This record gives sequence, structure tokens and C-alpha cells, in this order.
Amino acid sequence: MIDKSLNWLDDRLGFAKGGRTFLDKIFPDHWSFMLGEIALYSFVILLGTGVFLSLYFVPSGHEIVYHGSYVPLRGQHVSEAYASTVGLSFDVRSGLLMRQAHHWAADIFLGAIAVHMARVFFTGAFRKPREFNWIVGTLMLILGIVNGFLGYSLPDDLVSGTGIRIAFSIIESIPVVGSYLGFFLFGGNYPGSGIIIPRFFTIHVLIVPAIIVGLLAAHLGLLVKQKHTQFPGKGKTEHNVVGSPMFPTFIAKTTGFLFVSAAVTFLLGGFAQINPIWQFGQYEPYQISYAVQPDWYMGWLDGALRIMPSWEWVGWGHTLPLEVFLPAVIFPGLIFNILIVWPFIESIYTKDHEYHNLLDRPRDRPKRTAAGASMLTLLFAVFFASSTDVMANFFQVPLIDVLWFFRFFVPLAPIAAYFLTLKICQEMRAAEGIGKRKHALVVERSTTGEYTTTASPVRPGDEHEELEAIPVPTFIDTTDPELATAAGVRRVIR
Repeated sequence: MIDKSLNWLDDRLGFAKGGRTFLDKIFPDHWSFMLGEIALYSFVILLGTGVFLSLYFVPSGHEIVYHGSYVPLRGQHVSEAYASTVGLSFDVRSGLLMRQAHHWAADIFLGAIAVHMARVFFTGAFRKPREFNWIVGTLMLILGIVNGFLGYSLPDDLVSGTGIRIAFSIIESIPVVGSYLGFFLFGGNYPGSGIIIPRFFTIHVLIVPAIIVGLLAAHLGLLVKQKHTQFPGKGKTEHNVVGSPMFPTFIAKTTGFLFVSAAVTFLLGGFAQINPIWQFGQYEPYQISYAVQPDWYMGWLDGALRIMPSWEWVGWGHTLPLEVFLPAVIFPGLIFNILIVWPFIESIYTKDHEYHNLLDRPRDRPKRTAAGASMLTLLFAVFFASSTDVMANFFQVPLIDVLWFFRFFVPLAPIAAYFLTLKICQEMRAAEGIGKRKHALVVERSTTGEYTTTASPVRPGDEHEELEAIPVPTFIDTTDPELATAAGVRRVIR
């Protein structure tokens, strides 16, 4: 009955051929490819924990009197969103674990995407024919940042409320349409008519995740279609992929890695406190928090806002607040647009329009590596600028001095990083034997005082081992491997 059912489906949908092709997909054995897997598994954890949280969270700004188990808050007027989040943390079994695991998974998800994209950039994996997949990855990063901010804003505590207030100001700073967009989204002037939390919840839970799932499906589909890139090595060419097949090798490793990723995330959720909103309190427009920065993926925008001078342009009865518009609209717009069009910029500059399946060593592309290091230095500089108040307090210096330091450091550091990285890459390319593993030498002195050196014996793990390039089998045979004699066939015991 089972065979007949499967054969019926296969005759109409071609499951056998498609399944065989998928199971035979080759995955290169290199540690850097696990970065994308971390992002994927973090997203899976986000979806699972998010479903749990949505069952208890009340997305409403309606004010109630808190009567939960957190004693310092009893009798206070708070929003239903804030009260339900505190209740999730103290009254729901495993609620705090799920909340914090969800928050940590969001940070890990965006961190894995950023590091994965850095690996793709520095190795040239974005080149033809993978430009579209690079764009898809960039869009997922943008949507992940947006959705992280939306989720971070839902508890309606003092820190997230301040972030929403900043977001409203950023929207208002857009020329011509800013005030209309702000009034449309918030239902009036800030803080609006109380609809912002429900709207953020709908966008955060339904709309953006659905788009990310679609982009993720496109990303993985293109990956299967275009095959993996790989570093040059024994038996590796532009026309093959050397590694382990999906089944049984890779699927066993990646399933274990899923469990490891989930375990680490939930360990963080259980033992590393994050976003303790009961300490911050309910958001009030006239209050502000100190020494609390947003999640890391929003820190670079916060830092850019902090160090921007108070410039504005006034004309024809209108004011353009450049101190908000430039760092919060133009600056991120430039960053993400440069990321999106970079594959085409490089192909035009290098006049390279060939297909590339072999990756570059970063040192072999000095200008690209220097440009990437410069961009990362810029982003790290504005990220550290998001803690100007903490630095001023810690080092006991005036806040204005810290601001002026970053106003010079942010534009100058990327320039220095570019030329320094360029010089390092050029020196590495000129050095003989760079990148090869070095073996210890045994120095001996003869009775006459002469020194000689001999190579030490190779120890386990000293040599870099490469997989043999074996052709992908043309079909799957279920014959017992001990009885099979045909070559080039992968044996699978049913």
C-alpha cells in the first residue's frame, strides 16, 4: 500500500527525481558555512518562542491597574501590554525563559546574518551568478532589524517607549511627507491614539515574518539551484562542488547543530538576563532612562543620532531637522543601498563578468578587503558612540568632550582602516608561503658548534586535510553495501 501510494505520487509529481537530486546536494566542509545555519536556526527558535509569547501577550495601550505577583508594581496604572509582559515574566510557567530566549534569538539571528554577509563579502561569494541572492540576504537583514525594533517596542516599558518616541521623530524629519506618515502610523500626534502597540504587534507577528519566510525560501532555493561556492583546494574547480552529501552526512551534522544552537539560546535565556522591563517601569512621555542602550543592531543608528551636531535648515516656512534626517534617514539609506548595489559596482570596476564558484582569500583582493574593513570600522565607531553618556560617566569627562571625540573619530577611523588593511593585504600577498601551516623545526648543534635544523614529525591535526573529489552518484541503490559491486553508486540501506 505504501509503495503504491508513493509510486502514484511519483508518477504525477516526480518526487523521486527531485528528492534524489536534493539528497545528493553537496555541502562543502568548511566552518564558515555554519554562520548561515546559525541564522536559520535562530529564526526557527524565534518562530517557536514567538508563538508561545503571542498566546499571553496583550497588544493594547489601554490603561489598567496592576494586580500581579510583582509586588513593587501592585496598584500602579500601567498599559495592558506592559502588565501582560510582566505577567509573562513572573506568572506564566517558563514565561521568562521564553521571553529571554526569544530576545536572545533575535540578537543572535541578526548577528549571524551580519557575520555571514561579511564572510560572503570578503570571499567574493556575491559575484556572478549570485548577485540576486546577495540582495535577498541584504533585504532579510533590513527586515530583521525592523522587526527586532518592533518586537523590542511592544512591552511599552520606559526604554522601548523612548525608542518609539525617537522613531516618531525620525519619521517626522522626512521632508514633505514626514508629518503625514507619522500621523497616519500613530493615529495622531505623539503618542497618538493608543493604536501604535496593536499596529506594531500585527506587523511584527504577521507581516514581516511572512516576508522573511518568503525571502528565506528564495534564498535557499537559489542556493540549491546555483550550488555552493567553495575555497580553492584539492580537486576543486569552478565546475564542481567537493564536500559531503545532504543525506546522510550533512543532515546528521546540521540536525545536531540545530540542537546545539537551541541549547545555547535557551541557556542564555535561562541564565543571562536581558531586557528586565520591571526594573525600567511603565513608559511615561515625561521620563527618560539613563545608561540603557538599544539592542546591538540598533546601536549604530543611536550612535549616529547622538554625535550629529544640532543642524537644521529653515526656509519657506518649513524646518528641515538635519540633526535627525541626516543620521537616521540618509546615513542608513546610504549604507544599505551601497550593500545592495556592491556586486554591480565591483563587476563594473574590475570588468569581471565571468561566473565564479571558487572563493577568494581576502588577502588576494586588497581593495575589496580594505573597503569592507573601512565600512565595518565606520559601523563599529558609531556603535560605540551610542554609549557616550556611559563613557562620560565612567571616565569622568564632560559629555561634550566625548561627543567631539566621536565626531572626529567616526569619519577618520574608516580612512585609516582602509589604508592599513590595504597595506596588510599587500604585504601578505608578497610574503612567501603565507597562509600555509608551519611545522616546528628541531635545532641541533654539532660538536664543532654548527647549528642545523630539521623538520619535526607531523603531529595529528597539523596538516590540513581535504576531502577527495568523488563524482555525485547517478542514482540511489538500496542494495546491501556488502553485496554491491557497481561503482559510482551511493548505497542506502532501506
